[in-house]
Amino acid sequence: MAELSASSSASAAPPADDALVSVRHLVKAFGKTRALDDVSLDVNAGETFGLIGPNGSGKTTLIRVLLGIGAPTSGEARVLGYRMPDRRVASQIGYMSQASVLYSDLSVRENLAFFGALYGLRGAGLAARITATLELVDLADRRDTAVGVLSGGMRQRVSLAAALIHQPRLLFLDEPTVGIDPELRLQFWDYFERLNQQGVTILVSTHALDEAKRCHRLALLRFGKLIALDTPAALLLASGQEDFDQAFLYYARRDESADSAAATVAHTSAAHE
Repeated sequence: MAELSASSSASAAPPADDALVSVRHLVKAFGKTRALDDVSLDVNAGETFGLIGPNGSGKTTLIRVLLGIGAPTSGEARVLGYRMPDRRVASQIGYMSQASVLYSDLSVRENLAFFGALYGLRGAGLAARITATLELVDLADRRDTAVGVLSGGMRQRVSLAAALIHQPRLLFLDEPTVGIDPELRLQFWDYFERLNQQGVTILVSTHALDEAKRCHRLALLRFGKLIALDTPAALLLASGQEDFDQAFLYYARRDESADSAAATVAHTSAAHE
């Protein structure tokens, strides 16, 4: 459980051999505000890696940096071996954002055909991918339905299918289960498990702490800082808690104590200069 107590600034080891995402001392500042504050982590091939934290903790900012939507202020982010931002990774990654990118007037099939064409899919190959992807998200019987008349949960499924149409190696999911009912949330996590079995690596953000146990490993973020990183079981064990709501509070308080101690040391040193 060495990862547990390692702060982001201390985690400067070289990337793991099978890391598809490698982040080292990453800082992203907007003016004087650090949305990401010295974050270091790896995402390994074949795992579902969770970014856990409340709104404003830096989850979406980290995903946007990894997608190449804006450069980091300092530090380094590598995706599939490329230092981001780099357009060469686009064909190998999928992205499902919080905001829908679907066309309401088009059918489910037409939306997937559009996004598939953006990745160069054509003809029989595209048709086969549409069929396989709709089967994965249980929407084969809605292929000719206009997206605009679907329920919110079904539109979320179409969004996931659009992110998967080109068979990406690495999938970024930003709050994919927000606003959907508990039953569909469980179905989504079943989809993610099936994708892992097919060799897809997933980086998913959520503030729903009950979803944490479905991830292989978790990075807990608070105010842009990485406050803990390990497997769900190890995080619970080290915190002495039985659920992730209480475990997150444990790590948040520990981080507050560390910040307070550091501030006291800095104040004392300044007073003696």
